[in-house]
Amino acid sequence: MAQVTVECALVPPTNGDCKQGCDPGVPMALFYAEGVVRLWPDPFLCRITALMGSVVAGAGVNPADQRWGFWPLLPLYPYGRRATHVEELIPGQIWSFEQLQGVYYVAVPIRLTVVKVPGGLMLVNPLPPTAELKAQLKRLEAAHGPVCTIVLPTASGLEHKLPLGPLARAFPKAEVWVCPGQWSFPVQLPLAWLGVPAQRTKVLFDDGVPHADVCQWISLGPLDLGVGRFQEVSCLHRPSGALLVTDALVGISSTPPAVFDRDPAPLLFHARERGDQPFEDTPANRRRGWARLVLFASYLRPEPLEVPGLVEVIRQAFKPGLRSLRTHFGIYPFAWRPGWEAAAEALMGEDSPRLQVAPVLERLVLPRARAALLDWLDRLADQQDMRWLVAAHYAAPVPFSPEHVQDLKRELLGREWAPSSGNWEFLGKIDQRLLDLGVVPEAP
Repeated sequence: MAQVTVECALVPPTNGDCKQGCDPGVPMALFYAEGVVRLWPDPFLCRITALMGSVVAGAGVNPADQRWGFWPLLPLYPYGRRATHVEELIPGQIWSFEQLQGVYYVAVPIRLTVVKVPGGLMLVNPLPPTAELKAQLKRLEAAHGPVCTIVLPTASGLEHKLPLGPLARAFPKAEVWVCPGQWSFPVQLPLAWLGVPAQRTKVLFDDGVPHADVCQWISLGPLDLGVGRFQEVSCLHRPSGALLVTDALVGISSTPPAVFDRDPAPLLFHARERGDQPFEDTPANRRRGWARLVLFASYLRPEPLEVPGLVEVIRQAFKPGLRSLRTHFGIYPFAWRPGWEAAAEALMGEDSPRLQVAPVLERLVLPRARAALLDWLDRLADQQDMRWLVAAHYAAPVPFSPEHVQDLKRELLGREWAPSSGNWEFLGKIDQRLLDLGVVPEAP
């Protein structure tokens, strides 16, 4: 009889023995595939993961090492397969661990930043701790010391919050720090319910700050959003000169991020003009697809985007070569009018990433809070040893000195804040609807 291996994709049953540090006590179903018995919450979910995931493991990477079993809690692309791209941003000081995340192939990079601190490593903005990601972190630990600190610097940010518990359990000796005012919607869930270990979890500012000898912690907010608060705590790592943020600022380049090399499907899907066109992997198509992803992620529904009628969408679908979940069976409910290229170019930098407040953040989170953002920028401008910006999304590192801060502030003061026309119209309608319903306050 052939030997059968038992793996844990989420957490093992009470009588299980998980080698990945998972907590016992949750009953699981068994799923058999390729000589391996895997523990899953439901075999159906495993099949869905196998069908929907288009991630290609890199050379020498076991696809099973990219598995993320908690994806049903936040069912975003690429679901249960999360390839990780690792890059050294500042030699010996800052490293980037990137995965893809999105809806309907509108995927953008999401970054865990690893920082060299006295005594070891600090992890900022958690990511799903797949076996691949943990193996890469183990390599850094061997050279720079253990993971000693894990930081969740945002009060909301569910995509960062959900992986915090599993990441903390993967490094049981690390201190966990969280932004004040943690909340979730529509149900307020205690962090302990998300697996965050209460006995080694501290709150930024309330309990002090980690690594105050090398890090300056600067808060944007808190601001009342009605359903919860917006607060984001940025970290200036003085040895590298890098300011670490979550969503407050981004730098967007016209070149697709390297993480798409593992999985170019989102780029190729949106590079097309019609649903009956095949995926063609060319540099031009990757750039075209990336530009459209940036428009989607920035404005949700930019002005040059049209939605064809259902009959037209179905007419183009189910063609030969497109009958797979990877191609969404040829269903492509988008049409781009002339002018979309100019709209995308306004968001992206050709020679270097374009520094900006993400339009979604400006129009839906901070539309009546420009003063708070400007005050935060003023405090950043006082940090004379600041040289780089490392955000949780898009390009990093981006040049970011006090002079860059002043340039950004002048740009923000010189234009209309949170407009409601053109590419911003859809975001403006959402915000107005929330105001009308009393979900968000007039004055945060």
